[in-house]
Amino acid sequence: MSDEQKTPLVADALTMALRHRRPAPGIIHHSDQGTQYTFRDFAKICRRQVRRSVGPAGDCYDNAVTESFFATLECELLARTSFATHDEARAAIFDFIEGFYNRQRRHSTNGYLSPTSTKPVSTSTIKSHKLSKPYL
Repeated sequence: MSDEQKTPLVADALTMALRHRRPAPGIIHHSDQGTQYTFRDFAKICRRQVRRSVGPAGDCYDNAVTESFFATLECELLARTSFATHDEARAAIFDFIEGFYNRQRRHSTNGYLSPTSTKPVSTSTIKSHKLSKPYL
């Protein structure tokens, strides 16, 4: 997490997701045309394991699933909670995503299954990951 969405942040997030999920070949990463997603370091990570999909400029509908996630995060956690520190916010958001959103919450775009019910993730793998820098 960060105040700014720069290439190291998105590169670390993609690397972490690939390491923890171990997706099948041909997985697609969709993004907007932000420079953090078009930078060569991010492209190098993608070249190894990910097909990139970049939406057209000004199209608010091409990333509806991601927008839905952020709306859910806002309504179900952030609007109901106050955080004293960035670390407290980071822990609560991590717990929400990994403890509830990915494991229990049903998703209409996933056949009303949780994401992890289609591809199990080891909890020990998630806990063992450390980013190269703290971003919140």
